[in-house]
Amino acid sequence: MPIYEYACPDCKHQFETIQKISEDPIKVCPSCGAENVKKLVSATSFVLKGSGWYSDHYGLKSGADAGPAKAASTAPATAAPAPAAAAPAPAKSGE
Repeated sequence: MPIYEYACPDCKHQFETIQKISEDPIKVCPSCGAENVKKLVSATSFVLKGSGWYSDHYGLKSGADAGPAKAASTAPATAAPAPAAAAPAPAKSGE
């Protein structure tokens, strides 16, 4: 079951609770009893680990031989390199 985070705008109390997805959101603050508690959107702790994800290019037809180095070398060039700045010519003295 997911953990949901709530906050009460009246007393600024923040709390987390484990709820089923099918349950209704909490509306009453457990701290002050106000009935306008809001569900917060927060960062998840979802992390992809193990083989079969981005690091080994899961899903590519050429899977094993399409490592990061090959993918970088076959990528089209999007911008030409910037030209080097021209150095000013030294001033001639005495002529």
